[in-house]
Amino acid sequence: MIPLPLPTKVVQKQKHQAVFEVQGLYPGYGVTIGNALRRVLLSSMEGAAVTEVKIKGAAHEFSTLPGVMEDVIMILLNLKNLRFKIHEGVEQRATLKVKGAKEVTGADFELSPQIELSNPELHVATITDKGTELEIEIKIEKGVGYEPKERRHAKKSEIGSIAMDAIFTPIKNVNFQVESMRVGERTDFDKLSVQVETDGTITPEEAFYNACDLLIQHFNIVFEGKSSSTPKEASQEQTGEGEDVLKTLVEDLKLSTRTINALTENSIKTVGGLIKKSEKTLSELEGVGESALEEIRKALKKLGLELKAE
Repeated sequence: MIPLPLPTKVVQKQKHQAVFEVQGLYPGYGVTIGNALRRVLLSSMEGAAVTEVKIKGAAHEFSTLPGVMEDVIMILLNLKNLRFKIHEGVEQRATLKVKGAKEVTGADFELSPQIELSNPELHVATITDKGTELEIEIKIEKGVGYEPKERRHAKKSEIGSIAMDAIFTPIKNVNFQVESMRVGERTDFDKLSVQVETDGTITPEEAFYNACDLLIQHFNIVFEGKSSSTPKEASQEQTGEGEDVLKTLVEDLKLSTRTINALTENSIKTVGGLIKKSEKTLSELEGVGESALEEIRKALKKLGLELKAE
């Protein structure tokens, strides 16, 4: 059985960025897992984006507005960068109404309690004339990944509304790096580092573990095919379960790589040999601490066994 890695830990954290580290991966599994997580994070995380804009006085995206420095196309590009979180429902609207010479930002939008803006400081437009009034209404929707406006099969938009391509993903950047590390006698095991940066509507931890959960759900569905095995195969599986559990190798228990190495280096190679040891005896071995003992207790409990009483 391939030894399992150590649990994931966060080694760096700042604002909307975090670095996750997984140590003790079997050779080759660093790239396999890192690439899978990166693809899921970039393509499959749910978020919210502006999908439709209505600007008073602008019939289409190629219009200009008197008294406003930016043209409509530039305003739309700025609005596309607003990052929202919808707490209730799948669609919300927000309005902006500003008069007088000033810089207009995301904070000028009137938001309902059901939506939250993570970057209110974002520049939207600049009004250069004190008599100019700027009115904008935006439609915010939930979605996944990136969706061009042509793919959105919605009902016909209102007159004066401008449909927009939507960038729903809350992930700004994902990188992963794989390094070699020592596990016991071997130096070719993998250490995986995954760097995740979000737009502030979701934490890096939420994004990372949501991606893990999504992969697990898919593999569970794939794994369900095992239940359709033939009666002959099922019979063989039942026969295998009747074999002497004491001959099971400790490498076949779901223990961490470090615990397995500590046991095998001390000539404890089977479950039968393991249950002959007491907790005190095991704790005196190098590399076996309280966390390792807890792993061993849980693994033996699943087999209906326990360590030798002191």
